[in-house]
Amino acid sequence: MFLTKKHLSRRAVLRGAGVSLALPFLDAMVPASTALAQTAAAGKIRTGFFYIPHGAIMHNTAHGPELDSWTPRGAGDNFELSKILASLEPHKQYVNSFGNLENAASAGSVHTIVPATWLSGVRPDSAAAGASMSTTLDQVIAQHIGQDTALPSLEVAAETTVQVAACGGGTGGCYYSSTLSFRNANSPLPMEFNPRKIFLQLFGEGDNSQERNAIIRQKASILDLIAERTNALQKTLGPSDKLLLDGYLDTVREIERRVNMAAGQDLSGFDIPQAPVGELDRFDEQVKLLFDLIALAYQANLTRVASYIMVSEGTNRTYNHIGVPDAFHPLSHHANDLERLRRLVRIQTWHVEKFSAFLDKLANTPDGEGSLLDNSLFMYGSNMSNSDMHNNYPVPNILVGGGAGTMKLGGQHVDLPERTPIANLHLTMLDKLGIEVDQWANATGIISEV
Repeated sequence: MFLTKKHLSRRAVLRGAGVSLALPFLDAMVPASTALAQTAAAGKIRTGFFYIPHGAIMHNTAHGPELDSWTPRGAGDNFELSKILASLEPHKQYVNSFGNLENAASAGSVHTIVPATWLSGVRPDSAAAGASMSTTLDQVIAQHIGQDTALPSLEVAAETTVQVAACGGGTGGCYYSSTLSFRNANSPLPMEFNPRKIFLQLFGEGDNSQERNAIIRQKASILDLIAERTNALQKTLGPSDKLLLDGYLDTVREIERRVNMAAGQDLSGFDIPQAPVGELDRFDEQVKLLFDLIALAYQANLTRVASYIMVSEGTNRTYNHIGVPDAFHPLSHHANDLERLRRLVRIQTWHVEKFSAFLDKLANTPDGEGSLLDNSLFMYGSNMSNSDMHNNYPVPNILVGGGAGTMKLGGQHVDLPERTPIANLHLTMLDKLGIEVDQWANATGIISEV
């Protein structure tokens, strides 16, 4: 067999009349007898962390296993999703559920440190003057796979996450109750709830593509001017001033890198909507819009790491759109009342339904040889168990996605040994992503079943 096929460079452009036009990915860019997975068309893994507060209705209410509405039953072909997770049925082969997970880092904290410890597994230093915990899982991942995108990571929330009920009476708890993400031990990252700000963060300032392109060009020229002046200034400074200036220049360089990457993104094939006007009045539309923005960011490869608080810790949000007029937080103190428990199940089911609709979109979006869902690995769940008791064992969490071929498919519920650290789940995700760490929180090993 003779292989005479010539291939175009992935960087090939059409040139003429003083302009150049980048080409989309073409079959001609694949060398003869080369697997697609070894080319520029290979899917790049996306990761996401989707958080809901106040636990889930499991077997540890006064009504026992009979009322467990979260835990799936069986495994493999006999795997049956629970009432809360039922909407994931079209994607069941991608779902891995885990029993007996514990996060000792949040024990006894009520709501105060629950969100931040979900992805750290490390209890904050309560004696510290400011925030003091550890880098969270999403940010460790962003350090490894986020530097090739305009945004290393994206942190969003469906509503403001600063809730008085979750802040520990102003004792510093807001560092840990208002975010999932810490860039490092002392740097909590804000969760943005305004869709317009998120849109502008992803696609640049301006309501349409013409405005955005003009603003990007203007900002790029300003950054060039700053770079020239600071380089000249640096030659006149002493050692201590140079050190201070270096920190400033590092920030400028990072902004410049992101602006250049954003400007270089070919988004012509994407249906980018007009910039949203701001936070939506209807909560159901707000939740969906943020999922849509995350999906679009994944598709355009603007970010590969996202964290989403679907409703804030200690929220007084009502759910009239699904026939639950009660505020979520007060309702979570159910006192084992059956009607209150049923309403909580309705809320928890609705949130999974919104997550499932997001998965539908990813499953229908081609990416490499598969879909975006094939090339994603998501953690969905909570860092609380029985909300009436504010306990943290067992915490309800699932992994969803093909993990770019690293995950076992078929769907399963894994009953882990009692009080398995949630850090083992974190470590498993890092392992699937090929990220090696010497130690992770109180992890004792990866979960081999997935």
